[in-house]
Amino acid sequence: MDIELTYRKGLLRSIGDVEVSYGRREWLDATPRALGSWPLEYQRFGTTLRAVGGVEITYRRWSTQPRTIGQWSCECSRFGNRLLRLGPYELRHDRGGTRVRGIGPLEIFYDRLGSRPIRVRLHDESQSLSDDLVLALFLVLFWQQQAWEASQRASS
Repeated sequence: MDIELTYRKGLLRSIGDVEVSYGRREWLDATPRALGSWPLEYQRFGTTLRAVGGVEITYRRWSTQPRTIGQWSCECSRFGNRLLRLGPYELRHDRGGTRVRGIGPLEIFYDRLGSRPIRVRLHDESQSLSDDLVLALFLVLFWQQQAWEASQRASS
């Protein structure tokens, strides 16, 4: 089963049938505000995502690496620069380790330049895209985008 990721004005707008919505002034603030019916909550005066719906996210001290997502624990690489697992879902990265290529049963495909995820394949055709997988996929894409933007700011 293939799930399309759609974009408009450079912003992720949907993961299959699940809409990603933004504030009314998205040209000033490109921070997502909701994933489907789940509101996204951020740290006060920041862009650190604290909750998706009722699912709270905690981070490692002085870090942007997640420690827990609701009941899920997260696993990072030895030096904390790469997320390896979100709860039951193992993450697979490309050779350079910069892009996530898979999350559990999902495989992520990128555009020709390799910078924007455009499609996700769920290998088990009998399974639908569960809320847990939508949440895991959104979080991985969100954090990956934040890391890319931070590296762009640092290099300029």
